[in-house]
Amino acid sequence: MKDLKELFLRYKEQILYLLFGGFTTVVNIAVYGLCTRVFHANEYVANFLAWALAVFFAYITNKIWVFESKSSDLKTLTREILSFVSARVVTLGLDMAVMYAGIQLLHINDLVVKVISNVLVVLANYVFSKFFIFKK
Repeated sequence: MKDLKELFLRYKEQILYLLFGGFTTVVNIAVYGLCTRVFHANEYVANFLAWALAVFFAYITNKIWVFESKSSDLKTLTREILSFVSARVVTLGLDMAVMYAGIQLLHINDLVVKVISNVLVVLANYVFSKFFIFKK
């Protein structure tokens, strides 16, 4: 048990990032599925809306629990938010490209492509968050 606790403490940031990244992915896919399956929205409109809600959720969870950013002054918060959203815009491009390639070119089920895309996006987002946005 002691070893498990030490292992958690050693990799706490990565474990929490994967946990909240998983929750963010659920938010993203659930909103996408709801938009396309219930409201019959276009895949790309649904993808953008899902992305926007997931980015909001991810910023809050990353700031508070994953990277434990204590910044509260307006200048630092503004820098964090702008950096976070800018990085997410880059990975939105990756997401859209994977969605286009998977759906339009390879004719794979859109939800399967969405899951694959989210794995790639979560990895890229970790790198941006760790080294550029919430750097200590």
